[in-house]
Amino acid sequence: MTLEEAPVGLELVIDQIAAGEGATRRLLDLGVYPGVRVSVIASHPWRGPVVVRVGGTRVALGRGLARKILVRQIDNVS
Repeated sequence: MTLEEAPVGLELVIDQIAAGEGATRRLLDLGVYPGVRVSVIASHPWRGPVVVRVGGTRVALGRGLARKILVRQIDNVS
């Protein structure tokens, strides 16, 4: 699924970024890259940014960029 599609509250890991060089560099600068755990803390369908927590930081991403970030849910099995 893409980060844009992910429901609020899910713990995710970034699998792939399918963006151009400039956008990928910007994401790297924000700490968003493959292998990193993120959680969606705010997302409103069809408008506004997708807000994620990366480490201790909140990052707001435009929907177009969030659509290019492929994620998977983390299995929290004890």
